[in-house]
This record gives sequence, structure tokens and C-alpha cells, in this order.
Amino acid sequence: MKNYEVVGIGNAVVDVITHADDSFLDHMGIDKGIMQLVDQDRSEKLFASMNDRLQTPGGAVANTVAGVGSLGLQTAFIGRVRDDALGRFYASAMTDNGIDFVNPPVPNGEVPTSRCMIFVTPDGERSLNTYLGISTGLTSDDVPETVSGGAKIMFLEGYLFDHDAGKTAFREAARATKAAGGIAGIAISDPFCVERHRADFLSLIEHDLDYVIGNQHEIESLFETDLETSLAKTAEICPLVVCTRSGDGVTVISDGQRIDVPVQKVTPVDATGAGDQFAAGFLYGLATKRDLETCAKMGNLCAAEVISHVGPRPQVEMMKIFEAEGLV
Repeated sequence: MKNYEVVGIGNAVVDVITHADDSFLDHMGIDKGIMQLVDQDRSEKLFASMNDRLQTPGGAVANTVAGVGSLGLQTAFIGRVRDDALGRFYASAMTDNGIDFVNPPVPNGEVPTSRCMIFVTPDGERSLNTYLGISTGLTSDDVPETVSGGAKIMFLEGYLFDHDAGKTAFREAARATKAAGGIAGIAISDPFCVERHRADFLSLIEHDLDYVIGNQHEIESLFETDLETSLAKTAEICPLVVCTRSGDGVTVISDGQRIDVPVQKVTPVDATGAGDQFAAGFLYGLATKRDLETCAKMGNLCAAEVISHVGPRPQVEMMKIFEAEGLV
């Protein structure tokens, strides 16, 4: 069995990013600043409308795993792509980034590889149009126990919790990791995921997970109340709760102890991947046994770097930034 510092399970999505102005969004009927699910026909229309495309392997947890891998840790990603042009691009690009991409492209898949068309406006807002494609079909068969059982840290993507087979795969993966002495946690991903599956989400967190990472709106959605109450209630059922609050910093609660870590506000060029790279920095710190305040600072630095340019993954060596800030 191969050992990994971090293993992620999530949607394997090709991110396709371009710049656009507000009039273009209005013309194409794109809702600004949110993630919108689209069908296959709509995805092909939007893809054809994009100029100066930046194409990169994406998906929230995949971006996090890539960020951790770029910091020098052994990582793996579990996700489904079809054996088509985008799927082969995805599998190759993930491997090129030093990540073990566990699942080979699926031949004769019923639907194409997932893709997300991201339109970035001059104010840095991102409008995401996601065609989920084949990635949502992930089941326990796609999650080798030799991989989940070899993970020091398992990181799950909330979006895949929308499907019953995904729920089962998550529980089995988390339990395999924990049985082997690792820890398992989840990125909440979206308040709407919680609203559709609140009872199952809370049950998973309470009975199978060791940590939760989410932004303010995602944490609030867990108990349908204000942030402070939701933080307290989540901390009662989970040993480690991490809440990002955009320019207001990060709150970490572990075993009853709370840490608030400020963040230096920056004007984003492209907010794509901010939460994903925060998680990468935080999990890197966790995997290398840093204290929780240092983990949060690492996460903040990774998020600040990724919003300074177009694209969801770091373009500089984050380790050098950590060294400059005295964190390593």
C-alpha cells in the first residue's frame, strides 16, 4: 500500500477561464458572481463563445490537492473523467503536476468529461457555468481502499455528496482512512448542497469526520442560523472547524479552543480558487504538524497568491513565501 500525505475525492472538472465584461454576461444570459449548473448543450454554446481560453485541470478538491502537491507532499486525487479529449487532458495534466491520478479515463462513458466555463469580469468577479458530466457518477468502486487506507489526510468535496452513491463512497473512504490512523474531513462546497442534504451532511460530520472547512455562508447553512451559533454547534460535533470569512480573516475552533487569524486584504484579479488554495495551505500545515494558527496563516497566504492572477492554482513557489513570512 502506497502512503499519501493528502488524498482528495472530488469532481474532476476541466476549468476553462476567460475574461468578459458585464454586457457580454447579459448577452449570454450568464448570472454574475455565482456558480450555475448547465446542461451539455448550454456548455457547448458557452465554450464556443470563449476567447483567449486558459484551460486547466480543476475541481475544488483537485485544486487543493494540486496546491498541497506543489508544496512537496505526496498526494493523490480520486475522480472520474471520460476517455475523450478533455478527459485525457485532465488525466495527463494532473499526473504532470506530480499527483497520483488514481482513476484512468472511462472508455465509452455515457456522458462527456465535466467542464466549468468561468467568465472573469474586470472587477475580479467570477461567473461559473458548470457541466457536471461524468464526474458525478463516482461510486465506491472508484475509491480503492488501498488509496483511502494509505492517506494521512482524506479531503472530501461536498458537491459529490449530492448523490447517494457519493455519500456511500465518502463514508467508506473516511472510515478506511480513520481505521488506518489518518483523519478525514470535508469542504462543504456550497450552501445549496447542505440545504438539499442537511441531515446526511450533519450525520457524516458527526460520525465519520475529524474536520470541516467552509466559508461563512457554508458554515451558517449547516444549522440555518447566524455564524457564531453555527460555529458553536458545528464544534460540538466535530473536533476541528475552519471557517474563512473573506477579508475578515479565518476562525479555527479545535477542542473548545478558538483562534481568529486576520488576513491582509488584497484586490482580487480573479477570485477563482481562493477557498481551494486556502485549504491547500491549511492542510499542508496540518500534515506537517504545524500549530493551527500557522496552518491558517499558510492558508491565507495561498489564497492571497491565487487571487492575484487568473487561474485557480499558484503560479509561484509558495514555500518561498512561507519562508519569507517565517512560517517554515
